[in-house]
Amino acid sequence: MATTENIARVGRIRVEQGAKRVRAYLGGDVVADTIHPRLVWEVPYYPAYYFPIVDVRSDLLVETSTVTHSPSRGNAQHFTIKAGGKNAENAALRFPDSPIEELRDLIRLDWDAMDGWFEEDEEVYTHPRDPYTRVDIVATSRRVRVELAGVVPAESTNSRVLFETGLPPRWYIPKTDVRMDLLVPTETATHCPYKGQAQYWSVRVGDRLVEDVAWSYRTPLPESQKIAGLVAFYNERADLFIDDELQERPVTKFSK
Repeated sequence: MATTENIARVGRIRVEQGAKRVRAYLGGDVVADTIHPRLVWEVPYYPAYYFPIVDVRSDLLVETSTVTHSPSRGNAQHFTIKAGGKNAENAALRFPDSPIEELRDLIRLDWDAMDGWFEEDEEVYTHPRDPYTRVDIVATSRRVRVELAGVVPAESTNSRVLFETGLPPRWYIPKTDVRMDLLVPTETATHCPYKGQAQYWSVRVGDRLVEDVAWSYRTPLPESQKIAGLVAFYNERADLFIDDELQERPVTKFSK
């Protein structure tokens, strides 16, 4: 748990000492390996990992002429990473004169440019896990009903409700209680570091499709096994009734 001694805040940026061993790989080579990572909240939703310079393979970094500017972090020097026969252009950056003193001797690696990230010996996806995010999944016998323009694609008294820090509750419904004939599979797939990879459906309502409004985790991560194969609907974009009471639509980054 963080303390006031190991958290720094400047403007909207928060920097915190991490407790996990973190490694990043490219082309089979370890680019960075540290037991002293920094979690840096550049955006409110989740942190990025920054590495102490001594824990990054400097022999794999080639400085480029690219310099970018962040209003909060200052000017960034960029480096191309050459490892395992691969080149990740401008994928490492450093803020040597940052107004945030703690960032000056750290290097940030672009998450998507790396082949793999590990926290301890577990591979993680999408972004680092936020130490302040919690996921709880509980069974509920409350009547859950989803409506889209008067059509009911799902109704159940045997759902799971997932509570995730910073998001509205998500109601996961067994497929036996879902009108699967109304669901049209899409090519969309997303990945959550807490739940795993999700597949999506659009819902047919009359002669139109409501795009990517439902999703499911076929093989979720171990901590989210309770929702395996169940279907959830964005209550930002559909009418959700709990025990016949219409719920207020939340406003989140998933609203349209």
